[in-house]
Amino acid sequence: MEIRPYDEADEAAVAALWREVFPDAPAWNHPETDIQRKLAVQREAFLVAIRDAKLVGTAMGGYDGHRGWVYYVVVSPHHRRQGIGTALMRDVEARLAQIGCPKINLQVRATNDEVVCFYEKLGYRVEERISMGKRLEGFGGK
Repeated sequence: MEIRPYDEADEAAVAALWREVFPDAPAWNHPETDIQRKLAVQREAFLVAIRDAKLVGTAMGGYDGHRGWVYYVVVSPHHRRQGIGTALMRDVEARLAQIGCPKINLQVRATNDEVVCFYEKLGYRVEERISMGKRLEGFGGK
């Protein structure tokens, strides 16, 4: 297996994987739009996993100078439990640490116990916080 930075030629495969894994994603989580937004900021922290010449996983990291964040850690359902998700996380963690990131935060749906267990095995802990969000599109956001 190879983990490498995203390349523009990966767009269709990444978008298809995200749609497969997140079939109930809200309309504003448009894969092609999210990909283009990420390419404009810290594109080197957008990783893909390749096995047998097929894209089988992704991870999207970023660092704002205070905390790191990781999104879209995705592994194809046919390639799970083979260490791909762990390898993607370790790679993105190393990349963020290399640029001075002291801590990574991430979000998991409260009902997704399997993914919570995955992150706990990697050393992440549930923190008593409230996650809040605000859509900026329509207010000068892109």
